Amino acid sequence: MKLGWRGAIGIALSIALLVYALHDVNFAVVVDTLRRSNLLLFVLSTVAATLIYPLRARRWRVILDPIEPDTPFGPLWRATTIGMMIGNIVPARAGELARAYALSREHPRVGFAAAFASIAVDRVFDAVVILLLLFLAMLDPAFPSGTRVANQPIANWAGGGIIALVAVLFALYAVVLFPQRVLTFYEIVVRRLAPKLEARGRDALIAFAGGLSVLRSPRRFGEVLLWTVLHWLMNALAFWLGFRAVGIAAPFTASLFVQGIIAIGVAIPSAPGFFGVFEAVARESLAVYGVGPDLAVAWAIGFHILSFIPITVIGAVYFARLGMRMGDLGGVTER
Repeated sequence: MKLGWRGAIGIALSIALLVYALHDVNFAVVVDTLRRSNLLLFVLSTVAATLIYPLRARRWRVILDPIEPDTPFGPLWRATTIGMMIGNIVPARAGELARAYALSREHPRVGFAAAFASIAVDRVFDAVVILLLLFLAMLDPAFPSGTRVANQPIANWAGGGIIALVAVLFALYAVVLFPQRVLTFYEIVVRRLAPKLEARGRDALIAFAGGLSVLRSPRRFGEVLLWTVLHWLMNALAFWLGFRAVGIAAPFTASLFVQGIIAIGVAIPSAPGFFGVFEAVARESLAVYGVGPDLAVAWAIGFHILSFIPITVIGAVYFARLGMRMGDLGGVTER
């Protein structure tokens, strides 16, 4: 797969942010902190960080139910690990494409377009739940008082964020309940602004609306929401156990806040595995809780490496067992 200009920008930004994250950090303190860290808690943190992936695969099955009922868990799990592995080693966010391709290859009854559209829905639920947990953390009495962002009290941002989430859910249901009207509105707007994108965007919107059909069923919606909440609470638990391993005395809601800020941060272009971005954002978000740069960077480096290794190895094993090659993914990116 070619690096491309997006990948090059991502790597450059990651390097710059890594330099920023490590500036004025005492590396002797970082090394000593990691050497003295609680190994058992770090192991438990790594296990919890890895358990989020079977939860993600299980949720994916529910999202796909309206398209392909009762998709076996095995292909979903293997495709999820392969997608994460590719995302950890290949630039330009190729992991999601690889995930969809791996599923459609092993389980052809789910086509690539449907699988990719379902991943877009998957990410929408992620965004809603991550931000909701982030805003709830901000409203926790344990959240540092007096914290302001852009000269506004944090409670204002939390309240505004929850209103924005409600608006997003409203928009999603508009796509589900009135797909033709939404499609017509899209065609009118895009035809005037960027007519060359009309056909491709229309196809993507139709596929996305099909994936959102999970919202038509209150039971399925509740099930997807439940798996998403479990996923991100498990990830927050992994963060919190890592905090404790290096001696960061912060409440559990701090992990909800930090994971939310990191999730926003890694949305920018970055190197594979989000190295640099993760460390810089972790340092800044933990500073809100009074955690110094040495301790914050020690946690970020230790947790990032330990959580990176298991899923990358598991994904690589499945990638090889399914007979996949990196060259296969080059054609996928051109679809």
